[in-house]
Amino acid sequence: MKTNTLDFDAQALREKILDLAMRGKLVPQDPNDEPASVLLEKIKVEKEQLIKEKKIKKSKPLAPITDEEKPFDIPDSWEWVRLGDVINLISGRDIPKKFHLASKSKDSVPYITGASNITENGEIHISEWIDSPSVVVSKGTIILSVKGTIGKIAELNVEKAHIARQIMGIDNAFGLSKEYEKFFLESYIQELKNKAKSMIPGISRDDLLMAEFPLPPLSEQSRIAAKIAQLFALLRKVESSTQQYAKLQTLLKSKVLDLAMRGKLVEQDPHDEPASVLLKKIKAEKEQLIKEGKIKKSKPLPPITDDEKPFDIPNGWEWVRLGDIGAWAAGATPSRKHSEYYGGDIPWLKTGDLNDGIVEETSEKITELGVKNSSVKINKPGNILIAMYGATIGKLGIVGKKELVTNQACCGCTPYKGIYNQYLFYYLLSSRKRLINLGSGGAQPNISKQKIEKFAFPLPPQSEQSRVTAKIEQLLPFLGKVEFSAEQ
Repeated sequence: MKTNTLDFDAQALREKILDLAMRGKLVPQDPNDEPASVLLEKIKVEKEQLIKEKKIKKSKPLAPITDEEKPFDIPDSWEWVRLGDVINLISGRDIPKKFHLASKSKDSVPYITGASNITENGEIHISEWIDSPSVVVSKGTIILSVKGTIGKIAELNVEKAHIARQIMGIDNAFGLSKEYEKFFLESYIQELKNKAKSMIPGISRDDLLMAEFPLPPLSEQSRIAAKIAQLFALLRKVESSTQQYAKLQTLLKSKVLDLAMRGKLVEQDPHDEPASVLLKKIKAEKEQLIKEGKIKKSKPLPPITDDEKPFDIPNGWEWVRLGDIGAWAAGATPSRKHSEYYGGDIPWLKTGDLNDGIVEETSEKITELGVKNSSVKINKPGNILIAMYGATIGKLGIVGKKELVTNQACCGCTPYKGIYNQYLFYYLLSSRKRLINLGSGGAQPNISKQKIEKFAFPLPPQSEQSRVTAKIEQLLPFLGKVEFSAEQ
């Protein structure tokens, strides 16, 4: 567990708890407990009586469990049995649509059609009723989704209901601990999924009936179920605390960046050369690059209006546009018709490769021929990358040690001298929500290179950019990995 993030795998812990429980290692055995072998004899007598009374149907005897089938050792007082030997399994049946009711009536019963009726926390949601039920399960029956989505478990909390064929009911006809049965099923879900057949996953009656079931003494079943419930409740508390901690981390990260971009994270130094002087140097650099043919001359960007300024900045700073502090270029995709353009050694970045951090690897590479015969733009180490289209708008990256090119959904920036790439990166990270809002409104949201270039940017003096960046990087490690959602 990382001390600064509270990271832990709750699901893995649940699985471990269930595994220990099913092996008889979660609670101590009590030598005074009536052994499971005696319980089995009682179940056998009770089953014969229920068959005689026609309350359950007689079924073929299930094959004994061989030693090879036993997945692990269990305590001496336990018994390995087939699940079908200790439960009454009820298969569902579909009811034609013409018998469905949109609302409840006097004689109707709820119709449970599939996994969609079972919530993630094991509650039952009922949206349909029928008048002519034929497969009725009663209150307290454990229901299990067995087709499509396999393994959702709930206990019926209404007097009776009809189940469709995507559901099976486990009737606790022989008085076992219902909670223990549910926890066993939860531990056995992956085995059931492994047995699923066909394109639409589904399991058969035999998959459940033949399941190897570790049967403890009745009293121990209750103790095990109570201990699992206790541990799971503690896990839920830890999860809740972890989620709250993660939200606090996110809030603190956002606050750190917000203060930084407003000039409130570090003190201003009156001896710093003001940003207005830096802008003059950048203007001269830009003119020289145009003269040398390294960048193209473009129309001057309009001055920033007061309405465009999202917050106040210190006196030595200047509001500028992103196009004023770096050369921005969108990428391209070499023609897929030419296989010789792909499979080279030049990293070609797609927006899915952006990780809000240093980008060292890309999922695809192209050849020098692919670069030469397309309009891809080379991004040098240190360049800032930003996604422009769809769900990845605002996703960021910094080019690592090796030059790379990007596809058309990504824009790269080569900052001019005096612009710290990491300061620009953190500003864009803190501005993700505003960037996403710029791209809203169309069928294919995008922010385009032109919108990026016009985006307002708070420019500090060069020395202060360095101090701000250093302070951010001093603080963020205490708050975990820098991850920001679209909501910030």
